[in-house]
Amino acid sequence: METSPDAARRRFERLMAQVYEPLQRFLLRRTDPATADDVLGDVLLVLWRRLDDVPGDTPLPYAYGVARGCLANSRRSAARQERVVARLAAESRPVDGEAADPLEGALTDALAALPEADRELLRLWAWEQLPPREIALVLDVSANAVSIRLHRAKQKLRELLDARKDGDPTGQTGTRRGGGGAR
Repeated sequence: METSPDAARRRFERLMAQVYEPLQRFLLRRTDPATADDVLGDVLLVLWRRLDDVPGDTPLPYAYGVARGCLANSRRSAARQERVVARLAAESRPVDGEAADPLEGALTDALAALPEADRELLRLWAWEQLPPREIALVLDVSANAVSIRLHRAKQKLRELLDARKDGDPTGQTGTRRGGGGAR
């Protein structure tokens, strides 16, 4: 098997010459053009990453198998997105700006009081459920920096929620750690 980067690139180019158009037709027969393009990109990425696993004598059936898996992933993702949209549409939102759930309002207010960098970090952690090492990739910082910043952001959020619970609607505790006011 060829192992140099140039040899891998040449092998991939030969593979693409064989499978690109058949894969494109395969996907277009099974889904809409936009989804077919997206899935084709995913298939090509998988084929590149798993180039050593692609059989040299029968690459097209292997590529079709990869395409079926990528298309199934795309369909599952679309179904999840539709369920989220339906759930969000079904939720009743208060008309007058007040949160129906006092905790939801407190959380919304506390998040709004945080700096944008802290809000984004908390959203990646809580909403996207990414671990610190993956958040580090998103933010292009070290995993250690993410862990420290996440700890501090959670602490700030907790302080803001506690202050609101104790009757201070502004969330100003008066005892901020880290040297100073909001950043």
